[in-house]
Amino acid sequence: MTTSLFDVMRAHQREDAIASGKSVMTYDKILATVEAWKERLAAGGVPSGAVVGTDSQYNGDTVSLLLALMQHGAIIVPLSKEATKSRFQEFHEIAQIEWYIGLAHDAFTMEPTGRRAQHPLYEALRERDTPGVVLFSSGSTGKSKASVHDLNLLLKKFRQPRRRWRTLLFLGLDHIGGMNTLFFTLFNGGMAVAPVDRSPNAVCQAIQLYRVELLPTSPTFLNFLILSGAYKSYDLSSLELITYGTEPMPKSTLNQLVQVFPRVRFQQTYGLTELGILRSKSRDSRSLLVRIGGEGYQTKVVENRLWIKAESAMLGYLNAPSPFDDQGYFDTGDMVEVEGEWLRILGRASDVINVGGSKVFPAEVESVLLGLENVEDVVAYGEPNPLTGQTVAATIKLQHEEPIAQFKIRMRRFCMDQMVQYQVPTRIRLTNEPLYNERFKRMRR
Repeated sequence: MTTSLFDVMRAHQREDAIASGKSVMTYDKILATVEAWKERLAAGGVPSGAVVGTDSQYNGDTVSLLLALMQHGAIIVPLSKEATKSRFQEFHEIAQIEWYIGLAHDAFTMEPTGRRAQHPLYEALRERDTPGVVLFSSGSTGKSKASVHDLNLLLKKFRQPRRRWRTLLFLGLDHIGGMNTLFFTLFNGGMAVAPVDRSPNAVCQAIQLYRVELLPTSPTFLNFLILSGAYKSYDLSSLELITYGTEPMPKSTLNQLVQVFPRVRFQQTYGLTELGILRSKSRDSRSLLVRIGGEGYQTKVVENRLWIKAESAMLGYLNAPSPFDDQGYFDTGDMVEVEGEWLRILGRASDVINVGGSKVFPAEVESVLLGLENVEDVVAYGEPNPLTGQTVAATIKLQHEEPIAQFKIRMRRFCMDQMVQYQVPTRIRLTNEPLYNERFKRMRR
């Protein structure tokens, strides 16, 4: 599997591969850096099959290290100290990391941890003599789970050549979407562009500087991009396609995006840490209907709940029981509406609010509230109610300070024109804190 990737890289060796800030590395420079890393791994005594933790920040060195570890047959655990914060050490222990390679500026450290990783899933990878990767779920709906993947299976879909894009790297290497973006770009000889940070200004600056054509990101970030107005200060005319996933897209946000970027095509994506990223197609830029699947994937809907069987599925969790049924299907936990060959992703079943027997999906509530003047971000969720079982609650971040009593009156009037009564939030909290995690995904727990 890695041979075909390196063949592509050699075929494009004089072209730009990765940009990080103002630093650009060509494919031949990446290949040379991979060889240097392979020599370091051998000299350091890192054995094939070792569980190796790495820095997941995007730059030429970290990507070259990732590729070298693949060729070395390692089991890779990409981690970000900034993203995981207090969970960094916890993730080390769950993944049973045996070696950690840290990078800072032009220096690196390569140290054994003293652990011995003997989990059955690791043994399975070693018996296959194949590289692996461990990815942690976002934890937006509870405890983070560690998924173990066979990298050869995860990357198999990239064998089919696709269009070369100049792509912005928004989702991190420790995220299934970020890994998908990086390898899609490399397998097709494209250019991957890492912004200096993930603020609207930095993203727009990178798009302008490197003439980025493809922006894969999340609905939460796209909402901030609109609110910030940063897009007005940069030349974003190179953008052709914006893909969005990781959470349901509010219809109100999509409508605004289509108006702001009338020449850009919008496409919904779908994937899970446990399964990889499926091929997808939106019915059109304005629609939330999507068709997912393709070669290597089988889907079914049981009682409005989406199940998927994937060739690229993980081997299992390090810290939880296997979630697959006896036919190999995975319950995604996502509720959907079916319209012929199209699906509308409604949200997680665990997030559904039951108000006196009527179901309320948080994404529907959030979509309405995001259209209300002065609302920057919102998270809707259920809270216990003695009469109806649950009631709709919302935590809201405002753009500008406003008395809560005044806001509640204005909000209720606005909502009553667009929702049935049981969908309207009865409990409101205002906050100045972010409502999303490091992956720009709304946190409901």
